[in-house]
Amino acid sequence: MNWDHYVRPGIRAMAGYTPGEQPQTGSVLKLNTNENPYPPSAKALEAMRRVLDEPGAERLRRYPEPFGDRFRDTAARVLGVKPGNILIGNGSDDILTILTRTLVPEGGRVQSLEPSYLLYGTLASLQGAQMDEVPFGPGWSLPEPWPNSGANLVFLPNPNSPSGTVVDLQSIRRVLPQMKAPLVLDEAYVDFAPATGLDLVREGLPVIVTRSLSKGYALAGLRFGYAVADEALVRELEKVKDSYNCDALSLAAAEAALGDGEWLAETRAKVIASREHLERGLAHLGFSVTPSQANFVWCRHPHHVAKTLFDGLKARNIFIRLMRYPGHADGIRITVGTPEGTQRVLDTLADLMAKKV
Repeated sequence: MNWDHYVRPGIRAMAGYTPGEQPQTGSVLKLNTNENPYPPSAKALEAMRRVLDEPGAERLRRYPEPFGDRFRDTAARVLGVKPGNILIGNGSDDILTILTRTLVPEGGRVQSLEPSYLLYGTLASLQGAQMDEVPFGPGWSLPEPWPNSGANLVFLPNPNSPSGTVVDLQSIRRVLPQMKAPLVLDEAYVDFAPATGLDLVREGLPVIVTRSLSKGYALAGLRFGYAVADEALVRELEKVKDSYNCDALSLAAAEAALGDGEWLAETRAKVIASREHLERGLAHLGFSVTPSQANFVWCRHPHHVAKTLFDGLKARNIFIRLMRYPGHADGIRITVGTPEGTQRVLDTLADLMAKKV
């Protein structure tokens, strides 16, 4: 059977998003997809156990809350917004998909900064839209004036991936009117950064903040994310999302995790301490390190090929991410791990470089 005749031409032509490798053995040091190295909140784990231990597994037999009302109540209290401002999703990637499907017409235009999250281009292609990549300004700033191309939607990851850099809210407020399109402020890594853009939503600006529980809350395997947006827009987005896009276990865990501020503060402090150690260690080895506000570090070395270092680490069961963007020199992105994992990757890099690998 030849399916080429039936598959949309745009799908056949696109490359598709390539996620990081997921080795299925516990013997590797996995620092390639920005997972949190610490166990999730004990309150989140207990919330899932309660669901599993219910008589007759009632919540597993029944469909979950379609809009996650209990989670939305908790999120509204923690974030200082209304429950109607919250949209739940199967990871923040699901939220980004819903936003693109809702706001970008077929044949429309999407803008994003570059280099940044490669999924944005995939979402534009799926929607049959044009993707316009806008280079960052000096020092990872927003370009001014903003190059308006008639876009229907603009993506700004903040902190950015792969750089880990942050654009300040004053700059966003200044450039936002020039965009002439809704701005998606992708805050997947905001739990490790000094500030959030939630005030922009509270002020009624055309901004949607998206969040993930994968990074800061150590729940990447659960797949849960959410958006904070104007209530009227959330009602429209709810028409596009899958009827039950979040399951009973993820809803219970997400509600408990978001309410456990003590766990988040302790884990955040440990990750930031290891991030600073990793940045110092890489700089000592001669890497050019971009100061990060996320849970990863992006770097290049003037005398060692990124692909060679990537392969050398992988051969020693250390997985990092090789980042390749057209027009930019190859770099490596290293997830911040435990203190022991951080020191191991630094020691291994030093050994590889000493052997001129």
